[in-house]
Amino acid sequence: MWEGLLLNQDYNSGELPSSGSTNPVKLNRKWKEYQGLQNWEGLLDPLDDNLRGEILRYGQFVESAYQSFDFDPSSPTYATCRFPRNTLLDQSGLPNSGYRVTKNLRATSGINLPRWIEKAPSWMATQSSWIGYVAVCQDKNEISRLGRRDVVISFRGTATCLEWLENLRATLTHLPDGPSGPNLNGSNSGPMVESGFLSLYTSGAHSLRDMVREEISRLLQSYGDEPLSLTITGHSLGAAIATLAAYDIKTTFKRAPMVTVMSFGGPRVGNRCFRRLLEKQGTKVLRIVNSDDVITKVPGVVLDNREQDNVKMTASMPSWIQRRVEETPWVYAEVGKELRLSSRDSPYLNGINVATCHELKTYLHLVDGFVSSTCPFRETARRVLHR
Repeated sequence: MWEGLLLNQDYNSGELPSSGSTNPVKLNRKWKEYQGLQNWEGLLDPLDDNLRGEILRYGQFVESAYQSFDFDPSSPTYATCRFPRNTLLDQSGLPNSGYRVTKNLRATSGINLPRWIEKAPSWMATQSSWIGYVAVCQDKNEISRLGRRDVVISFRGTATCLEWLENLRATLTHLPDGPSGPNLNGSNSGPMVESGFLSLYTSGAHSLRDMVREEISRLLQSYGDEPLSLTITGHSLGAAIATLAAYDIKTTFKRAPMVTVMSFGGPRVGNRCFRRLLEKQGTKVLRIVNSDDVITKVPGVVLDNREQDNVKMTASMPSWIQRRVEETPWVYAEVGKELRLSSRDSPYLNGINVATCHELKTYLHLVDGFVSSTCPFRETARRVLHR
């Protein structure tokens, strides 16, 4: 979300755990569990090695999105993809992924620009920018290892000036096609999401939402008769967009395959009703959270982090006040299942730095080193932090 401040970051992927730390047979047979069918019960604490490998693998797709983006505002190709689609993965650090990019994705800001912007540098007024891609697993050996054909949608985080401004539009707004009324959670608010995130997903004559729907429709026609999964992954702003895309796909395609979100350092996205809607439609969300990362604690406020917490809240707050508070445009709810990590657990991170705690490479380093909530950082962690 705020990584636009860090344009000179090194997004080198480092090393992943050796293949010997995972069990490909188990992954093949139980892939739905690793995609969240049982909400990752028994897999997070301690962290299952197969799941660790999958989280890191999907994190690499996000890294490749960062590597592919032209961050240089002085470049004539600023805010576009640096590489041709057919070689994007090879040139962005994933030469042996077994996947092929089938669609480039662009996001457009819905902010109305003032007239004075005409005198500002052109990069400040860039409304549409490359934000990620869709890739399909094509390698037979990888399909066999995974137990199904996998489709990945990968989103980078904030990069352009207008994306920054969209991040600041933190009030909740109704989903354009979402249900409303008291039937979902007893309130009249209905499902609501952060205004800026929704704007980036739906704005433009050919919006990011349109692109995602068109490509998923095409892929379902091509591969819908075989075992198929759809994994949407992103960091920061990209994690928020991934959650919206997952909701949209499950809403649009009644015969959609299993949809899973791998979210790295994502901000809050929607209200409690939106969370319940995600759960009702079967969308699985795994939020990888660094407890030292402030971005995961914004925007707005959260009254209940879990359903059982709401019991305590209700006991101390009259129900009519609770309902009114929940309907305000600042009350959010965490979605999905959480894998909570901490920069303080790593012996390789010196001090707690706000920017470092949010970096994608920090997240992947922490995933690689995490054992359990009661065990220290594992000595065999091989992911390299490039400073």
